[in-house]
Amino acid sequence: MIDLLFIRLFFILVTSLCAFFLQPFSLSPLSSGLVGLLLGVGIVLFEIRIRQITLKRLIGAAIGSILGIIGAYFISLVLRQALPQNSSTIPFLQLLILLLMTYVGLILGANKGDLLNLSALGGVFGGEKIQKHSFKILDTSVIIDGRIADVVETGFLDGALVIPQFVLRELQLVADSPDSIKRNRGRRGLDILQRIQKIPDLNVQIVEDDFPQIRDVDMKLIELAKLYNCKIVTNDFNLNKVAQLHGVDVLNINELANALKPVVLPGETMRVFILKEGKEYNQGVAYLDDGTMVVVDNAKRLISKTIDISVTSVLQTTAGKMIFGKYDERVHAVHDKHLGSEKPSREHHPAASAPPNS
Repeated sequence: MIDLLFIRLFFILVTSLCAFFLQPFSLSPLSSGLVGLLLGVGIVLFEIRIRQITLKRLIGAAIGSILGIIGAYFISLVLRQALPQNSSTIPFLQLLILLLMTYVGLILGANKGDLLNLSALGGVFGGEKIQKHSFKILDTSVIIDGRIADVVETGFLDGALVIPQFVLRELQLVADSPDSIKRNRGRRGLDILQRIQKIPDLNVQIVEDDFPQIRDVDMKLIELAKLYNCKIVTNDFNLNKVAQLHGVDVLNINELANALKPVVLPGETMRVFILKEGKEYNQGVAYLDDGTMVVVDNAKRLISKTIDISVTSVLQTTAGKMIFGKYDERVHAVHDKHLGSEKPSREHHPAASAPPNS
């Protein structure tokens, strides 16, 4: 990186000196040197930005620009025959059409560049296919959930994280919701995105690809995953099932949490924070850090308390895991709220907040 910085500074210096001595546009030496400096900085900034673009998009942009220039040339030939030769409008229209066709070709070529199959050419282009498969698309629910930031920081997810523009729009709508709960969830999601973007050596890409003919965000995610031939990262149970039906691979954060957390056996003791009243008589409900629901008998009067309970049973379903326990005041203790973060004897950490919506 230091060598690259010196090369960039040297390039800017050379550009400034060339402009200073050659004095383009009949400018003064000082003005020419300033123009060269600005030009060199602009070229370096363009180089930094273009390094983040995939080879497919670069090739697509180049092809689109060439086709646009060719199209503008043929249109200019038609204009020469259609308009009077002494008209001053012809040069202006020719220049305007050239700029328009080149710009449109550049943008369309870059957007459609990912459809190119460079691996068929072999050689140096074969690596693009591997990089494309390493993309991971984040959906709204997994961003709001927040655990994806912890997973990324551990380095278990390789490749680039792709955040579609329509997911950002949905997240913004949630953050601007008049409902305070939804608004807090949306703002939490935006904070998680900022945290992810600040992780060093992590490639985060925001893509503009959209499917206007599809209104449902989940189906847009599936179509985008098909387009990029990559995986979706989510904790939405319904999206997980629908994506599998469409042949799209899914990385489910809830499944990862269930696979990694310690096994809870009946008879064990765990510490939980009673968050709300249960559906049945004298029941309290708590949640673990991963959103697992813990139903506790004899805990209705202990809402907003951290208590020790005995596990009675564990129910595993396709949608997740539920833990059932009971509180016995003759055996277990009640802790103050600030003690809820203490490390229990069996390494079970309760959550002192509402569970994330999946």
